Parts: sequence; structure tokens; C-alpha cells
Amino acid sequence: MEACSKREGCVQVDVASSALPRRRLVDMARRARVADVHAAATAMPHVTNAGSAARPIYQVGSKSFVFFRTPRPDAVDPATGERYDDVIVFWVGSEADKQALVLDAESPYFTTPHFDGHPSVLLRASRIGEVDLQEITELVKEAWLAQASRRRGETWLADQA
Repeated sequence: MEACSKREGCVQVDVASSALPRRRLVDMARRARVADVHAAATAMPHVTNAGSAARPIYQVGSKSFVFFRTPRPDAVDPATGERYDDVIVFWVGSEADKQALVLDAESPYFTTPHFDGHPSVLLRASRIGEVDLQEITELVKEAWLAQASRRRGETWLADQA
């Protein structure tokens, strides 16, 4: 039984299940926006912005968990060679979490050699609409948890229960 119907704003998509693709209805939740990253980050407790309004660096306990990166030579448009000027960096909990996001060919998340061994993933702001609001909110929360002190993390998790 499906959770939604086409009439309710769902679409059919092919999904891989075992060796055979199948069709299912997928809820087309609201697509994420850059403003949602800001809202989710500032909604977390004990957050400060150590950057600027144009390029915020959201921190908890002086540790960055989400930041809007300046253009760097390790992230460039393959067609033009232009540096990406819209890269957002999100901390993740582990290398396994990182790999789960960046190894999916359909995923807008990526990494660069500069971030090898670093527990973070990158996302271009121009591709943020490829994920939904719930996913980006969860990514920000997980980033906060990865950088918050144990006490702050436990307190926040207890408050959510």
C-alpha cells in the first residue's frame, strides 16, 4: 500500500530493488532551498556565525558544522574551469556517512581531494533543489551533532524525545 497517490502530488519513479527495478509512488516533498540551510543551522542551540552574512560559518562551541565556502581551485566546473562559488560544506558523523552520500551517482553531494579523510560532504547551492527540505534539515542536524560537545548533543537529543 502506497503512502500517497498521484493526485496528492506524488510521482512514479524507478527504484532498484534487488536485481529487478520496480515502480513505486514517491512523495514529492518540498524541494530544499539555501534559506533552509540557514534556518536549520540557526535553529540549533548554541550556534554562532563566525563568518559573514554572505558566507556564513555556522559553529557550535567554536567548531564549524556548516559553512559556505569561498571559491577554491579544487572545485571547478569541468566544462569551463571556473571555480564553483556556491559550495556548502556539511560535517558528517563518519567516513561511512560521507561515502553513503558521495558514492551515489544520482546524489548532488560530492567531495574533492582537499577533503580526503575529512568528515564532510560538499553540495553546490545551485543543486540544493535536488534534495528535499527534510533531507537538508536532517543533514544540518547531523552536522551539528557531529561537532557539538557530547553534553550538548545528549541534551538536545533528550529534548527532541
